[in-house]
Amino acid sequence: MFRAYKNFFEFSKQHIKNWRKGIIFEIIRCIFESLQFLALMVAFRAILEHRPAGSAALSVFVIMLVSVVGATIMWKLAHHQEAVASYRSCEVRRMGIGERMKYMPMGFFNSRRLGDITAAATSTMETIEAIAFATIVRTLVGIINAVVLSLCALYFDWRIGLIFLAGVVIFMLINSILMKKSRKSSPVRLEAQTALIDASLEYVQGMSVIKSFHMVANANKSINRTIEETGRQNLKTERIRIPYIAVEDIVLSLASVGVVLTSVILYFNGVLPLLTAVLLIVSTFMVYIQLEVAGKMFFMLPMADALIEQVYDVGRSPLMDVDGENISPENLDIELDNVSFSYESRRILNKLSMKIPEGTTTAIVGPSGGGKTTVCNLIARFWDVDDGSIRLGGHNLKDYSLDSLLANISMVFQSVYLFNDTIENNIKFGNPEAGHEDVVNAAKRACAHEFIEALPEGYDTIVGESGGTISGGEKQRVSIARAILKDAPIIILDEATANVDPENENDLMRAFENLTKGRTVIMIAHRLKTVRKADQIIVLDKGQIVQQGRHDDLVEKEGIYADFIARRSRTISWKINQSV
Repeated sequence: MFRAYKNFFEFSKQHIKNWRKGIIFEIIRCIFESLQFLALMVAFRAILEHRPAGSAALSVFVIMLVSVVGATIMWKLAHHQEAVASYRSCEVRRMGIGERMKYMPMGFFNSRRLGDITAAATSTMETIEAIAFATIVRTLVGIINAVVLSLCALYFDWRIGLIFLAGVVIFMLINSILMKKSRKSSPVRLEAQTALIDASLEYVQGMSVIKSFHMVANANKSINRTIEETGRQNLKTERIRIPYIAVEDIVLSLASVGVVLTSVILYFNGVLPLLTAVLLIVSTFMVYIQLEVAGKMFFMLPMADALIEQVYDVGRSPLMDVDGENISPENLDIELDNVSFSYESRRILNKLSMKIPEGTTTAIVGPSGGGKTTVCNLIARFWDVDDGSIRLGGHNLKDYSLDSLLANISMVFQSVYLFNDTIENNIKFGNPEAGHEDVVNAAKRACAHEFIEALPEGYDTIVGESGGTISGGEKQRVSIARAILKDAPIIILDEATANVDPENENDLMRAFENLTKGRTVIMIAHRLKTVRKADQIIVLDKGQIVQQGRHDDLVEKEGIYADFIARRSRTISWKINQSV
């Protein structure tokens, strides 16, 4: 139990002062509530000693008023501090995950399910926020309240006070056993919930594929199994919890019965005054109320522990920008020196070396799986090389901070991702400080201005998740405008022209020319038009350079490049036989 509290407060360390204030206010609130003992004593004394009702009633009213008003004020102050600590702490952690993800190697995302990261930043944080109030606060308050009221009982009679405290101690011993059981089951339950998030995301995102292959029934079975497994784990958790909760309630009930019997016996033996005996018997039903409520929630403490551990797991992910410095390179020459790289156990690049001079265009071609995209990703430092080095302007990429490195690079991908935001904000993603006129100028150079102006809200049109409300060619031009606005000196085109439709081809080609003019360009391309103009062409196969040179030289030599050009030429000259 104490471990769970320690982890939670460590999780909230940025706002630990708020938690401390909240707990102090909770203790003061319990003291105000304990004034009810005094009000009961005044009332019973007036009844038993036949004192004037008026003065006794006034005293009871004043004491209860102080108790209620003081407890209410303290509850408000405590609740405010706890709310600030809880929500602000999760805000800090969410921002931390988002900030950290910018510096994680892309391999981290490949090896982790989307549901894990999504859960850590969303549902996990939401549950932690709820637990802060429903579990951490209520369990602490329950313990504090029971101990404070037990000490009050101890003041009136040490034997009765010890019985009260014994009930609390035995309750906590049983609860510690329950916590151990919960600590074993909580990670399994959390894993089932994360799997449900992952399955739900996969089901929604893959709906077009599911429908096109008429696999709705099979997909439903898969997600239904995940839902059923989540339900089984939740029920299993409740089955473990219920017997212990019942035993805890029995212990508190027996302790209350012990207080009543002991009070009666001590009174008849002349040890305890009637007023004190009656007061302690009535107070029996006050001492354990909040502890009983807390008992229903103690079981969730290990779940809070597991949730926090899930967030920490993302926070322990490797970073690629540990010792980097802000470097402004004197030139933009790129050099790969004996670079080797593997995706887990599969070797992709093997002692690869190449030079890309500043201001030149380099086309990388070759069979699928040869390592073309990997080279581009390593230059952008989405991953780190296993062996060898990559240098920009004579500096190893690892010497750069990622921000200073990527300030020199813009990438345009084959599969364009647009955010669920306005066209303008998607373009400004390349330069958040840019004004509207800058955005318009970038869109014009990307040949996107006309289609944007034709949209219902122009530049303020929301494009939907992943840009689903505009065509692929239009998305591509928006991404080019984004890269133009960033104005980086190095442009990486990862098969950006692979899926260009004829209607958009001319606009896209002009947009690419505007984007790449006067810059260092690295392109992965299969289109003859884009390849033949390159200053150098590098042919990759099985992670190694098998050919290198200009188009006119390579096309005359036997090899992969000549075969590539021949196949493209046959494709271009292919016509439909229209004879009847």
